[in-house]
Amino acid sequence: MTWIKHPIKLEGKKVILASLEPAAFEALTEAGQEEIIWSFMPVNCVDRGKMLKELDAALTYRESGEQYPFVVIDKSTQKIIGSTRFLRLNEEHKNLEIGYTWYNPQYWGRGYNDECKLLLLQYCFETLKTIRVQITAAEKNSRSRKAILRIGATFEGILRHIVVRNGDKRSAAYYSILEEEWPTVKLNLERLVAERLK
Repeated sequence: MTWIKHPIKLEGKKVILASLEPAAFEALTEAGQEEIIWSFMPVNCVDRGKMLKELDAALTYRESGEQYPFVVIDKSTQKIIGSTRFLRLNEEHKNLEIGYTWYNPQYWGRGYNDECKLLLLQYCFETLKTIRVQITAAEKNSRSRKAILRIGATFEGILRHIVVRNGDKRSAAYYSILEEEWPTVKLNLERLVAERLK
């Protein structure tokens, strides 16, 4: 890992994003106990064994430079409420994907995701100097797709039947933010975060 300087701690008004470490595994297992979290995710991590396997794999991917996983912490309680990652890291071409994002449902729709995305995108465009950040969602995941558009990402299209999960063919919706779009997206996200703090 040369592009991303480990460890990372990104702090906002409501959330803290910190590098994933084994000490967080149990708290993530507890936060991920709701079935609805995993409806559109690659693996159902309600099962403790699957969760621990996925988290171990995330650390391996970090070591190889393929991904960079974070825990999401509620700043007011210091409680771990979910996780997110940088994926498909491409230092040569200055692009990556933000994904594998999940939160305990009690934190949905309360501004945590807005601030999480603000912190991640600010790090991407202002520290890593990315020229493109990609975000994807399952075609049928309307909640996530609305959230992605809400932050200001541009819809690029649908890749049809790109994955098979549990025997089902699934299509994916692709979105992106470019470096020249970041100032406008940043202002939008700052406004959304400020509204949630009123």
